[in-house]
Amino acid sequence: MSDSLVMPAETRERAGKGASRALRREGRVPAVVYGAKEGPVAIHVEEKELVRQLGTGHFFNSIVEVEVGGKKVRTLPKDVAFHPVSDRPLHVDFMRLAKNATVHVNVPVSFINEELSPGLKRGGVLNIVRHELELVCNADKIPDEIVIDVTGFDVGESIHFSHVSLPEGSESAITDRDFTIATIAAPSALKSQEGDTTKEEGEEAEGEAGAE
Repeated sequence: MSDSLVMPAETRERAGKGASRALRREGRVPAVVYGAKEGPVAIHVEEKELVRQLGTGHFFNSIVEVEVGGKKVRTLPKDVAFHPVSDRPLHVDFMRLAKNATVHVNVPVSFINEELSPGLKRGGVLNIVRHELELVCNADKIPDEIVIDVTGFDVGESIHFSHVSLPEGSESAITDRDFTIATIAAPSALKSQEGDTTKEEGEEAEGEAGAE
């Protein structure tokens, strides 16, 4: 699991679009902390620090301790709104975490032992259907990524969720089917050869019919 991140923040005294624009001109980003059966708290954070944490690549899978007035609140980032043109962050939602909370997160997948896949060794292509898995995790055990072993997979075979080993404290949020995560697609050269073979067989059949 990623280490917890700390986000210094200050409470917002005023709400509304005008107040939010003023904060952004000062390099701050309006935000809110909500959840865990407590009332929402309007805050603002430093834009540079927010952008830095977003750049870690695991911001949305990390516990973020929002520090307000000397107190830290354990949260999970749920949403960041960005400007459609400049891509600057405009607003952040932090979900407050209760003790022993479980959370829904999207965790990226990675693949190992590609050199041990017969299909990939023959020039096949790893076609990734799902780059992330939707999991239900213990808030203190959110994995950085899910590693999938492709050893033994050949051309035309699919890697399903049932092939994945999840870490302790995690389970799939999708429980009604054994969904596909990736497939081993045939290399273009092999496809061309198969196409030529089919064509030749078709021509032979037509020739035999004509001879009859």
